[in-house]
Amino acid sequence: MKKDRKAFLKTQRKNIPYRPVCERVADFKEVAILPSNQHSKEQAYRCMECGTPFCHWACPLGNYIPEWNDALALGRWEDASGYLFATNNFPEITGRLCPALCEHSCVLGINDDPVAIKENELAIAEKGLREKYLKSRIPKKRTGKKIAIIGSGPAGLAAADQLNQAGHNITVFEKDDAAGGLLRYGIPDFKLEKLIIERRVEMMKKEGIEFVFNKCIEKTTEIRKLKKQFDAIVLAIGSSVPRDLKLPGRNLKGIHFAMDYLICANKKVNKKDVGSNQEINAKGKKVLVIGGGDTGADCVGVANRQGASCVTQIELLPKPPKCRAESDPWPKYPLLLKTSTSHQEGGQRLWSILTKEFKGRGGKVDKILCKKIEINSDKKGCSLIKEIPNSEFEIEADLIIIAVGFLHPKFSGLIEGLGLKLDDRSNIETDSSYMTSEKAVFSAGDCRRGQSLIVWAIAEGRRAAYCIDSYLMGKSCLPRM
Repeated sequence: MKKDRKAFLKTQRKNIPYRPVCERVADFKEVAILPSNQHSKEQAYRCMECGTPFCHWACPLGNYIPEWNDALALGRWEDASGYLFATNNFPEITGRLCPALCEHSCVLGINDDPVAIKENELAIAEKGLREKYLKSRIPKKRTGKKIAIIGSGPAGLAAADQLNQAGHNITVFEKDDAAGGLLRYGIPDFKLEKLIIERRVEMMKKEGIEFVFNKCIEKTTEIRKLKKQFDAIVLAIGSSVPRDLKLPGRNLKGIHFAMDYLICANKKVNKKDVGSNQEINAKGKKVLVIGGGDTGADCVGVANRQGASCVTQIELLPKPPKCRAESDPWPKYPLLLKTSTSHQEGGQRLWSILTKEFKGRGGKVDKILCKKIEINSDKKGCSLIKEIPNSEFEIEADLIIIAVGFLHPKFSGLIEGLGLKLDDRSNIETDSSYMTSEKAVFSAGDCRRGQSLIVWAIAEGRRAAYCIDSYLMGKSCLPRM
């Protein structure tokens, strides 16, 4: 089959469809509808196979994007799967959750809609898993080296997968009752159904990786025991300490961190016990989400599904533009207005809003005091927040969700028990080989890099695995990326 090399001039980008809003807000099932094979092939034709593919430059994993788009366009699904799984351990997850840094650097995107890279990735990944193009890869030889990985989020799972392929014996310790980290309980099912994680974990188990759940390693005696039992330890514990808003009225009931809210909702959807005293439910309530990022959007989607009477989301920063600003030229990742599926389902969004005070009666919150702001830059380019005089107003809310990010990993337990050095942002400090200040103890993911994207967590896990394999064996057969 011959490929039309000028297809990008003739074929327009078409995004995959979503379930109707009226249908999807009634459940927590995935909102996106997987594309047909023909749809994906047509969209793959749009890839120009650039001489210098900037999508490689933008992707933390260095995915072989032109190669698997070419194979997909020609209907060679197995070849496309081979290219995809060669650089990405979990494309079925990034194909659903990644913000597609690659697409914003697509050369076609200079004067047209970029190639639908993320959607093509998802199509190839699902076809590859369904048709078993990716089979269980049980190592033919074992090195005899034992490695403990603490944390089963994307960084920990990627490191485990890579190191297992190198022939090491891997044990993953997870404090929760199932693998996935924030993928499991921090991402709503309407974006990532948990069967997707289970499918992959079962494959990893067949390949020889051992998982130990409900194991929170915090005591110094446990840490010392692990150091004696294993040749290397990988800390992939995430960045779990949330940024707070220490304002008047913060002690009022009805104010919660986003992750507490999402974890509770996820557990209930997946029929896990959350305890009546810990349940947070938006049914019939006026919900206010503070923070305009992806986590805040997830909270909006959950609140709509729980039957909130109204939902408002506020953001400190000004409303982003719909098109690239001169300060964000191609191929940089631009700050653009993002409208998620959750926003399409209802609610109000406000920008340039500063929260000043939580107010309430009888110990419960019922409104917040806000002020409009403008953000300018000083002579050094630093942002300056200026409150607009006489712009105060109130927003009624009896359930407030704080979604303004995370500060750093939890210090108590592993970090303090091992006496690890921290960097200037209070993350775990490592050298260029991902080793911490403690010999044979490595770190990867958000606890080392800081709060970041899932694709970066996978990249961190892969790169750490290469360094660990080199440390244990003197050299490594694993890819550097």
